[in-house]
Amino acid sequence: MKKLTPLSLIVHAAMLLLALTWLYPFIWMVIASLKPTAEIYTTALFSGHWSFDNYTFLFDNSNRADKPFLRTLFNSLFVSLTITACVTVTSMLVGYAVAKTEFRGRHAFKNLLIVQMVFPAFMFIIPQFVLMRELGLINSYSAMILPYAMSAWGIFMVSQSFKGTPNDYLYAARLDHASLWGILRHVMMPLNKAILAIVALFTFSSSWDNFLWPLIVMREADKMPFSVLLATFSKSYGIYLGPVLAGAVVQMLPIIILFILFRKYFLQGMSLSLK
Repeated sequence: MKKLTPLSLIVHAAMLLLALTWLYPFIWMVIASLKPTAEIYTTALFSGHWSFDNYTFLFDNSNRADKPFLRTLFNSLFVSLTITACVTVTSMLVGYAVAKTEFRGRHAFKNLLIVQMVFPAFMFIIPQFVLMRELGLINSYSAMILPYAMSAWGIFMVSQSFKGTPNDYLYAARLDHASLWGILRHVMMPLNKAILAIVALFTFSSSWDNFLWPLIVMREADKMPFSVLLATFSKSYGIYLGPVLAGAVVQMLPIIILFILFRKYFLQGMSLSLK
């Protein structure tokens, strides 16, 4: 067992202090969401009356303010899961073509993927909005899903992983008369499940937290994702601070659960992104 030196103890103590400093706003938000609005700023962190009344109001009584939070929560789940499935499948199909097939313009396409990853997503908001308007998709689920159904980052990551898969496996599968889908399903997916899981997890996280684009294209409260409706509720009904904080906790909860369950893939994805 490695002996801890005084310097390493100081470093670990400083890192623990920084971690607690980073976690404090989240701890405060969770505890404040359990207090009545009148006690959030007037009581100490762990004092006051705790209850789940804010969560009850958020999902049972918010319809009085025309804010169907439960419906929008299912909207967020539907949109995020659909985008995740689309990105995972398209990244696998296009990534296989880039990594294992020869076609004219292959290198130019790879360079285009890299260039697209360089530019921030908000640069394309206006062209995307014009396209959705011309297609008549404004204020629909398709407007939130279609622009994000493919991911240059996902294609690049999957193609890089597929490139490392030996071609001997593909030759053996073709000798057994395996189709393209059979090769992808029985050869490429099992051998590259880690990178596919990383792409799916990061895609779900970004889709779940996406706020600006749904705010632009959605008009009706029943079709909004949870984050957008929560923001409109906070702006219009500032007196309901407790339910707003409860909604923020609910918004954060799926990402925390995913991180706890699949933290190994999250850490792998972070290391691959840094490389």
